[in-house]
Amino acid sequence: MANGTASGRTGWVVAALIVLVILVSTNTWNPFPGIWEWVSASQPLSSPNVSWQQRLGSGPQSVTFAGNAVVVEHRTSVEARGVSTGAQLWEKDKDWAAVAGEGLDSVVVVGELLTKGYEVLDPISGSVRRTDKRAVAVWTYRNALLDVHCDDAKDCQLSAWEPRGDAPMWTVDLPGVGFVLFADNPDLLDAKALSTRRVEGGAGGPVLMPSLLGFPVDGKVRVVDTAAGRVVQDFEPDRHDRHVVVGGRVIRVQARSGDGTCYFTVIATDPALQREVWRHEAVNLRTAEGAGCAQREDPAGGQNVIVGVTADGREAVLDAYDGRVLWLGGHGEKLLAVDDQYALVRPSGGKAVTSYELGAKRARWSYPTQDPKAGVAIARFAVIVAPEDPDRIVALSPATGRTLADLRSSAKVLAVGPTGMIIGEQREIGFVPFTGTAPPASPGATPAPADTSLCDGPKEPNCGQVK
Repeated sequence: MANGTASGRTGWVVAALIVLVILVSTNTWNPFPGIWEWVSASQPLSSPNVSWQQRLGSGPQSVTFAGNAVVVEHRTSVEARGVSTGAQLWEKDKDWAAVAGEGLDSVVVVGELLTKGYEVLDPISGSVRRTDKRAVAVWTYRNALLDVHCDDAKDCQLSAWEPRGDAPMWTVDLPGVGFVLFADNPDLLDAKALSTRRVEGGAGGPVLMPSLLGFPVDGKVRVVDTAAGRVVQDFEPDRHDRHVVVGGRVIRVQARSGDGTCYFTVIATDPALQREVWRHEAVNLRTAEGAGCAQREDPAGGQNVIVGVTADGREAVLDAYDGRVLWLGGHGEKLLAVDDQYALVRPSGGKAVTSYELGAKRARWSYPTQDPKAGVAIARFAVIVAPEDPDRIVALSPATGRTLADLRSSAKVLAVGPTGMIIGEQREIGFVPFTGTAPPASPGATPAPADTSLCDGPKEPNCGQVK
């Protein structure tokens, strides 16, 4: 009896399929477009809903604010969308893109892989402002654009441009770099930012060009003074040491093995004067793992600070310029994020995120969170706290801890601007406005000035000194 019932059901299914095929083939009824539309329909990125949500042609490689536009880099194309509505402004068949400048002075630099040269585009119109046919590498900053041209492998020149400039501000020789660097923002000898899974690295946009940059040149290091536009030092690093150029200093990390552990010495020199300015013994910058002491990692930090661990196991933030300890954690405290002005810390117990202004002993503000694994990042205009149990995204003012946005979402924070942030998941992106800020301007309009209290730190020229 059971076999008969099963056979009967199979017959009905076959008959239904035959009828469905006949209906579709005769254009009488076709349910498949509706089913596909239902399956592929966009789901809200957050609760409450974002200000606007757009589905992209593919998952983005990067997203960056550029004045009144949002620049989206795909694997084989680049597009810009208006901040106010998310509507597409333009699209180009390019392989990579980066943003230089800030606000209305922003430009989009685009190029193709395995092809020399780049184009500088207007973020709103996509029109070409300047074309280069020879560059093999480009770096983008809030106040400058750098490129490298090579006549051959041993004859290269590094040039600095204003983001919207038509002529180089300066040019210096950079020999031997032609086959090492390529495309946009290749890695230099600098500190790496602390990262978290729920916030894209570089979400705060381009940083200011550092006063000194260290370039790997054919097994050596060439240090360039970006303010004066001149080479200040060439040296050949010891293969057992780690070198970075941070905060106007050349930082050398020595590591030696003994007694089953590693012993570290951190030495900072002024490259222009060729002399040592500070050193720390027994500070571990986490450049090596294991008793072998082979250094394979750059130290973490910001443009002017580095992060280390003291001999008694406490985390510390050091001023790269003069070696001062700007923040020293207690036992059980965990440093989550740092820039040149603030350190975000999880106290022992993991029930909060606490902010310290570097150089001050008292906490500036604290945000309670029950998720001890919540991701935390500083993205210039906002501190992002992203708990995962349940999934949320909270944006806070770096200066005061005031809530700028609070929503339930499993999306990733892709970019943060002065008036809001872009979040995304797979092919969907959306704009989350910050409370208490002016709404995003329409394309072509003049945006409201950014809150000057959200500057990067005491060494930035437009910022006040740490109090």
